[in-house]
Parts: sequence; C-alpha cells; structure tokens
Amino acid sequence: MDTTKPTLHPDQQANRRYLTVWRWHFYFGLLVAPFLTLLAVTGLGMLLFANITGKEGERIHVTPQAQVQPLSAQAEAARQSVNPETASVVQYIAPRADDMVAVFRVNNDDKATMVAVDPYTAKVVSSMPRNEGWYHTMDGIHGDMMFGTAGDYLIETAASLTILMMITGIYLWWAKQRSLKSMLVPQTGKGRSWWRSMHGAFGTWVSLILLLFCLSGVAWAGIWGGKFVQSWSQFPAGKWGVEPNPVSVVPTHGDVLNDGKTKEVPWILELTPMPVSGTTKGENGINPSEPMTLETVDRFAREIGFKGRYQLNLPKGETGVWTLSQDSMSYDMVSPTADRTVHIDQYSGKILADIRFDDYNFFGKFMAASIALHMGTLGWWSVLANVLFCLAVIFICVSGCVMWWKRRPSKAGGLVPPAQKIELPVWWAMAVPLLIVAVLFPTAIAAIAVIWILDTALLSRIPALSRWFK
Repeated sequence: MDTTKPTLHPDQQANRRYLTVWRWHFYFGLLVAPFLTLLAVTGLGMLLFANITGKEGERIHVTPQAQVQPLSAQAEAARQSVNPETASVVQYIAPRADDMVAVFRVNNDDKATMVAVDPYTAKVVSSMPRNEGWYHTMDGIHGDMMFGTAGDYLIETAASLTILMMITGIYLWWAKQRSLKSMLVPQTGKGRSWWRSMHGAFGTWVSLILLLFCLSGVAWAGIWGGKFVQSWSQFPAGKWGVEPNPVSVVPTHGDVLNDGKTKEVPWILELTPMPVSGTTKGENGINPSEPMTLETVDRFAREIGFKGRYQLNLPKGETGVWTLSQDSMSYDMVSPTADRTVHIDQYSGKILADIRFDDYNFFGKFMAASIALHMGTLGWWSVLANVLFCLAVIFICVSGCVMWWKRRPSKAGGLVPPAQKIELPVWWAMAVPLLIVAVLFPTAIAAIAVIWILDTALLSRIPALSRWFK
C-alpha cells in the first residue's frame, strides 16, 4: 500500500501556510486581547487624570500675587498640616506654572502625604495620601493589575506575546492584500469582510507604535527589563566619582527616590548606585559658607538651569544628598532630551553628579524618548495621539472578537479556531523566526512551553477539552 502523501499544488501549500499562521494568530490574540484592552483603558485613564488633576494633584490653580512666600514657610505649613510633632518634609515639587500650587511630600512614620500649598500665601490647599489618587489607581492596574510580582509577569508575558501576534497579523494581512496601500486603507464591505478590513488596516497603522510601547513596557518589567536589559544598561556611576560598589551595599537611585511602585527615576538610572555625602569628591556648587536650606538649594537649582516644575529631594540620613531632578517621565517638562539629575553633598555643597540626557547610553536615550511617547508627555499633540492609539487598540481587540463570533458556526461549542477540522503541519520557515523572537523575551517562550505541555499532556488526550480548545 502506497503511503506517500500527495504533492500539493503551490496554491494549496500557500493556503496551508496561511491557515497555519492564522491559527497561531488566533491563539496569540485569544491570550493577549483581554490584557491589551485593560492596558488601553487604564492608559486612557492615566492620560485623563495626569492632564486634568495632575499626577500628585499639582494642577490646582491659585491666584498669582506680587510676592511668593519663603519655601521654608510653605514647607512648614505642609508639615504642620500632617503632624506638627513627628512629620517631616522629604520632597518639594515646584509649581508647574505661576498660577498653580507647590507640592510637598510629607512623611509621618510610614505614611507619605502629598500636600498642595499656595506659594503666595503658604496656606494648605489640599492633601492626599501618596499614590492613592485616581492616577495611581490606573497606574497600578496598568503596571501589574494590582497583583504584585505575579501581575507584573502576566503583563510582561502579554506584551511579549503581543509582538508575536503582530508579526503573524502583518503576515496574514500582507498575504491577503499584497500591497502596502491596500494594507493601510480599509476596504468597503459588509459583515465580517468589513470587520476584517478595519481590523487589518487599524492593526497595520498602529503596529509600529504598539511594538515601541511593548518594548518600552517590557524593558521596565521584572524579568526582561530588570534581569536582562536594565542590569547591563544602567548608567556608569563611576563616571561621576561615585564608587561602583555592589548594589547590595550602596542604595540605588530606585531605592532612594522611587516610592513603592511609583517610577520617578529615569529608567537608565534606576539601578545605578546613589552618591553619598561626606566625601572629598565633586565639583564646586553651593558656597559651603551658606546654610543648606530649601531656599538655598532652590535658588542654586534655578541658577544652574532648572526652570519651571522640577523636583527637589531632601537628604535621607547622614550620607544622603540633595537631589534635583527634571524629566518628562515625571511630567516635569515636555522634551525627554532635557532630562537632568543633579546630586549635591549636604555638607560641602559640592555637585557630586550632574547627569543629562546626552550622558545616557543608546538604550537609555531610547527608553527616555519612548517612555515620553508612551505616556503622552510630549505636549498636547502626543496626548491626542495616545488617545487615538488607545482607542485603536481597543477597536482591534473588539473587532477580533467580532470576527471570531461572526465566523463561528451557530450553536457551535468551544473556541472553534481557524481550520478546525484540518490537520495543519508546522510551517517551520515561520515557526523558527517566531521562536527566536520569543526566546528574546523569557516570559513569552515560557508561556509557549507551558501551552505546548498542556496541549500534549491534556488537550490532545482528553476529547472534551480537545473539542473545546482545538
């Protein structure tokens, strides 16, 4: 008996390849669509609250007057409003504009409060617990779904698998359209063909930005970012005279300046050791004969070029430093190329570090620019672009579900994936590049391995599960 498989016509082979990739795309979409929708919705929420109320409630308006009260008086009013006995001011955020409040972070025991003060009257306007506003709620869901490390890994996995979904989606749409113009311009039609046309066109338009967002997102995630990329791409602390001691000995910028899950330090500096006060190093800064007060340091910040809103962190402990920082990631200003972080010795007034965008390595510059684009901090045009992008991502997820539902036979049970009744061979010419990309993102290859094991051990062996999933 001849068991040789018949040779397929080239068109049949192309169709088999298409169906194979379609099935992969279907399963990738099934896994990531809920996460992409969640990320897009919470991203819209963050954009809304950041530009209406402000990340820390700093967009409260006041009436400008002829004279601003001393910073020490403003800080004392903020401290008194929390607890006059035990509270301490640890951070000052300069007003965004002449008609807006100044914000002070006040610590009392293990609680931090953000206090908005009218700079002209030194009266407290409002206060709220740190990281508990609507912006931070959206940010918490966006970052790890409020599940901690497990949620962070899930989001990282979804972002990594999204890259594979985009690759397969672009292939499918190209195989149908065969020209870039046809891929970008949706065709008229009705029913499922209209949804497919809109889904493909929107997916093509947003694919490059979505790829950029995925890369910038996973670069700050726990595994690919913290373990593989950020660890070797951090800023060379020794360049500024800071001893390159192990991170376990010297606190990093992230340890000292980030508060909980909130990211306030530029990506490239987060794992970089902090400088310490009490050394003989540094360049001339504040005159050591002057008292190191909020007013003195603020005046010096203005003298060396800090304009508008910036952040001033007070020294922590005997070796702590005064830190001046301004970056678009913290909504301080528009351009990421103006990023700047300055550390000042609390005893000598010397500048221990003056780190600017030009000092970052390539990936640090990429992250600064892409995070600014990701967060919509480049001006109103980027806010609008981000709103449209988020709505497009939501539409892509919804249209994918609609297409599946319209293709699904009535009264059918299970997922009903593409080419359900057809045995499709693995198309290795496409599978190998996808696996190579997946290997670059550890959570993606781990997810694929888990799915393969489940399929081999359970789905293929249990008829009820096989009918539902396959």
